[in-house]
Amino acid sequence: MKIGNIDLGYRPVTLAPMEDVTDPSFRLICKEQGADMVYTEFVSADALIRDIPSTMRKLHINPSERPVAIQIYGREVGPMVEAAKIVEQAQPDILDINFGCPVKKVAGKGAGAGLLRDIPKMLAITKAVVDAVKLPVTVKTRLGWDHNTKVIVDLAEQLQDCGIQALTVHGRTRSQMYTGTADWEEIARVKANPRLRIPLIGNGDIASGEQAVEAFDRYGVDAVMVGRASIGAPWIFRELQAAVHPERNLAPLTMAEKFALLRRQIRESIDRIDERRGILHIRRHLAASPLFKGIPHFRDTRVAMLRADTYDELSSILSQVEDLLSPP
Repeated sequence: MKIGNIDLGYRPVTLAPMEDVTDPSFRLICKEQGADMVYTEFVSADALIRDIPSTMRKLHINPSERPVAIQIYGREVGPMVEAAKIVEQAQPDILDINFGCPVKKVAGKGAGAGLLRDIPKMLAITKAVVDAVKLPVTVKTRLGWDHNTKVIVDLAEQLQDCGIQALTVHGRTRSQMYTGTADWEEIARVKANPRLRIPLIGNGDIASGEQAVEAFDRYGVDAVMVGRASIGAPWIFRELQAAVHPERNLAPLTMAEKFALLRRQIRESIDRIDERRGILHIRRHLAASPLFKGIPHFRDTRVAMLRADTYDELSSILSQVEDLLSPP
């Protein structure tokens, strides 16, 4: 599958853009574990234009994580064009436009999924950004604003006409947020449109190799995107690649290797920020990690793990859990 001149190979698996999750360290680890392409955290066009330091730092790319897409969001044509030109200077492989974020602080202000209520403006933004940069431009969006306004089949074709070179569809409406289940049948309807010529990336609830294979075999997407299932579990990409490409004979990681990856995330988060804030940042990964699911009488240990405020304290707790889970 190609996006512009970027060849992602056959049946690629990609890492979704996620706020406060897809920082440079996490992206690189996911890349090493098998992600064929990674996305930055989504970046506010208005904040880029104002040269906000914390936002500008989100444009930093490690050459080892390529191919990488930088994703921007905004609600007006002018700022989005200006932000796109700033992003182009950071030299990502792809520029992605976020028309899918459902959270109130974004969608409620008319950006992200909020533009599903103003399709003409969405198309105007897309066309203007495509015309403003030389990078391949892609879009990520949802099925529609709500159950009664699922517009994605026609919208996909309209976005294609604006010049985008790939489309990612999350199989929920904005009103669903992240509840219920993703509607892959609707994603399949997009792919079945004979007038759709650009690659289609399916997103929503991919959490196992079997689901990834089904996305390709049953629903016909060109690539899959993984979001929440990767939080605290970057090794999921190795597991998905093993299922989608069994000829590669990829062995699963051992428990020790998975704990080593979590420790690496903690260390690199601390190195990037500082010890206190680095640990605060990584708690979301620890809270979501499947490594700790189903451990009996784990509540007190979990609370201690999420309250730890030094690397030594946190590493000691992880060692205790690892010993508990290791075979005798």
